[in-house]
Amino acid sequence: MQTPRLDQQPTIFAIPPLENGDRLSREEFERRYAAMPASCKAQLVEGIVYMAAALRFRSHGKPHSQLNTWLTTYQVFTLGVEIADAATVRLDGDNEPQPDVVLLIDPKAGGQVSLSDDDYIEGAPELLAEISASSVSIDSMLKKSVYERKGVQEYIVWRVLDQALDWFWLEHDKYVNLLPDADGITRSRQFPGLWLDRAALLDGNMQQVLAVLQAGLASSEHQAFGSCLQAKLS
Repeated sequence: MQTPRLDQQPTIFAIPPLENGDRLSREEFERRYAAMPASCKAQLVEGIVYMAAALRFRSHGKPHSQLNTWLTTYQVFTLGVEIADAATVRLDGDNEPQPDVVLLIDPKAGGQVSLSDDDYIEGAPELLAEISASSVSIDSMLKKSVYERKGVQEYIVWRVLDQALDWFWLEHDKYVNLLPDADGITRSRQFPGLWLDRAALLDGNMQQVLAVLQAGLASSEHQAFGSCLQAKLS
């Protein structure tokens, strides 16, 4: 029997592909991720690789768009605040998540993150948000613990299948529930003027969501916040 030539041997991957559940360092995760197809979406949480499943319309795509609309509107009217959709965040050697929405204060305006030379967010953004359906156990437990430990000031988890939204605020290094005020409006502690009518959001009433936000943007505390950020940028 003729022995196969070397060029006929089975292909061996020069860089192993990412697999769900892999335990990797951040450096090895980035090396393998860079070699994957562009359609691959993955993140590293506590040294474990989590790869995204196909995203459905009602359980992810639509609520993601609605949450993005609310936060993007706030960013548009708040100079010195930046927003990103599904951006990779380098938190530490074991954690490189890809949250659905990132809201942060520009580092030049005193924000707590930096941008690396290769254009990644490094450090803990001021606010992270996740649309959580099949990933609820990861988002509400594992990621919450990581974000709390690393100093993410506010964390929003929209538990779509439960028709509920959790908003956590970091107080004395521990997350506490940020609850609505007597008028039913939840007000951010980190971003003055970022107001939310949770019931309207969960009902899909985006006109009401944006009307409440506009009231927050017109508030004196938002105007003072914006003036402070602009002064730091100038």
